[in-house]
Amino acid sequence: MQKDLFRKKSIQKILKDSNEGFGDATHHSLSKVLGVRDLTFMGIAAVVGAGIFSTIGEAAFNGGPGVSILFIITAITCGFSALCYAEFASRIPVSGSAYTYAYASFGELIAWIIGWDLLMEYAIGNIAVAISWSGYFVNLLKGFNIQMPAYLTLDYLSAYQAHKTLLGNGGDIAKLSETAKTAAEAWATAPAIGNLRLIADLPALLIVLLITVLVYVGIRETKRATNVMVVIKIGVVLAVIAIGFFYVTPENWHPFLPNGFGGMMKGVSGVFFAYIGFDAISTTAEECRNPQRDLPRGMVYSLIICTVLYILVALVLTGMVNYRELAVADPLAFVFERVGLNKISYVISISAVIATASVLLIFQMGQPRIWMSMSRDGLLPKAFARVHPKYKTPSFATIVTGIAVAVPALFMNLTEVTDLTSIGTLFAFVLVCGGVLLLPKEETAQTNKRFRMPYINGKWIVPLLFLIGVTVFHDNLLNHFDFSDGWLVVREKLPLYVYLILALIISILSFTKSLSLIPVLGLLSCGYLMTELGYVNWLRFLIWLGIGLVIYFGYSYKNSKLNKTADE
Repeated sequence: MQKDLFRKKSIQKILKDSNEGFGDATHHSLSKVLGVRDLTFMGIAAVVGAGIFSTIGEAAFNGGPGVSILFIITAITCGFSALCYAEFASRIPVSGSAYTYAYASFGELIAWIIGWDLLMEYAIGNIAVAISWSGYFVNLLKGFNIQMPAYLTLDYLSAYQAHKTLLGNGGDIAKLSETAKTAAEAWATAPAIGNLRLIADLPALLIVLLITVLVYVGIRETKRATNVMVVIKIGVVLAVIAIGFFYVTPENWHPFLPNGFGGMMKGVSGVFFAYIGFDAISTTAEECRNPQRDLPRGMVYSLIICTVLYILVALVLTGMVNYRELAVADPLAFVFERVGLNKISYVISISAVIATASVLLIFQMGQPRIWMSMSRDGLLPKAFARVHPKYKTPSFATIVTGIAVAVPALFMNLTEVTDLTSIGTLFAFVLVCGGVLLLPKEETAQTNKRFRMPYINGKWIVPLLFLIGVTVFHDNLLNHFDFSDGWLVVREKLPLYVYLILALIISILSFTKSLSLIPVLGLLSCGYLMTELGYVNWLRFLIWLGIGLVIYFGYSYKNSKLNKTADE
């Protein structure tokens, strides 16, 4: 059975299955309409969104002006992963992203785990984006003097918690924050059936339904909408940077790292959350005209453009106001209000609505294609692989994705969603980087016609970097092995202990096997960022993976196409 759990699909079989599907009426080819410009725009659409309009504020509050360094660190980390994704995408130009790549390199069980992980990442990320979009949209309506009832603009739990806080304050609403005041108002004014208050985030539901319809009716329509939204929001971001530099006070950049390196790293989940979208490009492989050439270019181009924009925006934000003032939900609009440019603040609010909608669009497009790939392999029911005969999109999977995001977005409170989404994405990146190291060598005429990740021998470099890291940070590492603070503190350090052991093993393997440097650096850097996300997020993540394993052994293992082929 152990051998069966790690059975691999050859690259040739993956390509064959993507062309044949199930061999019945449920399968139709996807439309090949995407070029390198479209893929680059999709990457920008996915990356320039909630990060640049919201989470960058909290990251700047923790890291000060030095958060721009964190964007560079994260971009380099993502760059290593992007090159690994590009290598896979050029060799396996099939929908499914990291799931498909893991099937070819690690085997079926790991492929299922990463597929299940990606479903969590996309679904929870989309719920968060939908809720964020709702907040921007409601604020935008207020600019037109349109006031939605509070009980139709947020979730039930937030309203209930604000109500309890108000009661604890003796009914003094002045002691509540503006957000809590709105939530308390929602509870007080909501219609009720018995003791049940009818409170739900209606705008979040509507945007998910609208985006789902757009994704359902075709990739061409999705492409056109994406391109238009990207042009608008990039124009606004460039205008913000250009205008904002005139209001920068250089004194605000001193000290550059007010809370040290550790304070800067507190913003890692918020910063990394900004970058998680670029891997969604790889799910469109079967809809590219020339995936082996265009997919790698689209990933790298979008990553470079977005990194430059993020660094410039971070410098403008922290230069216009003191970093201590940036712990707000809408930092871009806030800083322009702070310097008296209220009209620009209003334009930013419009752009935020467009930007978050484009992120939602790309993620809603990516998730059904992962469902489809898993279904083709028999790990999910056949219905998920159904492609609409007219629209050429994974129809059933798109509908299920819409429901899975729209319904929770009505009621959920996701204050810590960025951490959970980030840990899932980093896990995918780790497996993709590790998977490249396991790919068989190519000996075909196609080798020189596609992207090839440059090989740099890591035999001496990786062990040397490990020794340098241990030497430079040995004092900090020794503090991590101080167990006198009790279990509650030690458990937060558990991910780091595991990481140090794995880093040592990888360093030894790099020396003995002459491993390629780029995927090894991607694996190590993503693995380290995972250690920064805390015990609670790891626990939630492992619970989610546990649920996935129950489904795998209850259904997917028996129905796997590889299993049925072996039986025959």
